[in-house]
Amino acid sequence: MKGVVLAGGLGTRLLPLTRITNKHLLPVLDRPMIYYPLQTLINAAITDILIVTGGPHAGDFLRLLGNGAEFGLAHLNYTYQDGEGGIAAALALAEHFADGGKICVILGDNLIEGSIAPAVARFRRQPSGARIVLKEVDDAERFGVAEVQDGRIVSIEEKPRRPKSRYAVTGIYMYDGRVFDIVRTLEPSARGELEITDVNNWYLAHGELACEVLEGWWTDAGTMESLHRAGNLVAQTGANRTDGPTTRVPMPAATAERTPRRRARGR
Repeated sequence: MKGVVLAGGLGTRLLPLTRITNKHLLPVLDRPMIYYPLQTLINAAITDILIVTGGPHAGDFLRLLGNGAEFGLAHLNYTYQDGEGGIAAALALAEHFADGGKICVILGDNLIEGSIAPAVARFRRQPSGARIVLKEVDDAERFGVAEVQDGRIVSIEEKPRRPKSRYAVTGIYMYDGRVFDIVRTLEPSARGELEITDVNNWYLAHGELACEVLEGWWTDAGTMESLHRAGNLVAQTGANRTDGPTTRVPMPAATAERTPRRRARGR
C-alpha cells in the first residue's frame, strides 16, 4: 500500500505566519509539522509516499525533506497542486502514483499520539472499499461526524449543528483504486470544493465503508489555537509513539455494554 500526504492550501487561518512559508512547514514543538504525518505513515509500514503540495513555497518541501533519507526512505515523491479545490481535488493528483492500488491518505496538519498500524493492517486484508479513522471528541460539530450503529457507519454529516454522535472523522482515510473514478463524478459543494465527505458517502452508500476508532489524542494544527495545542500535546506525551495508543474497530452495542473499556481521551 502507498501513502499520500496532502500538504497544499494557502493556510490563511495561520496568517501572517503563512506569508513566508507553507503552513505544513511551521514548527510543532521541535520539528516541522510535515514530519508528523510522514512518520504516521512510516510507522504503519508505508514507505512509498507522495506529498501533494502547492503555493509559492512548494519548493521548500524538497529542500527540507529531499528524498526522505532522514526518515529511512529510499525515495520520496512530490506533485504540485494549482490553487485550492478541496481535499478530494488534491487527492485526485495522486492517481498516477497510486497506479490502481490501495492508498492511505493523511492530511498534512493531522497529528496523533500513537499509531494507525492496526487500521492499516486491517485495510490491507480488506478485499475492497474504504476505511476511515474516527475519534471521539467533545466538539463534534466542528467536523464531519459519523453516526455508528452496531460497529458500522450509517451516516456522515459535515459540521452538523446537532451531531448524532461524538465520532469526528479525522484526516486519515484509506481507499481502494476506485477512489479516483469516484472523485471524477463529484460536483463542487457550496464552498466550490470537491468534498472528501462525498467520497466517503459513496463508499457508505455501496456498503463498503469500514471504520476504526483512534485511541489517544488527535489534533489538527491548522489554526493558531490548534497549532499551539499540538505543540503542547507533543511536549506532554510525544507523538507517533509506536508503544502508545493505536486504533480499534468499534464494537456492536450489545458487545460494548458487556465490555468495559478505557475512557476516551479528547483532542
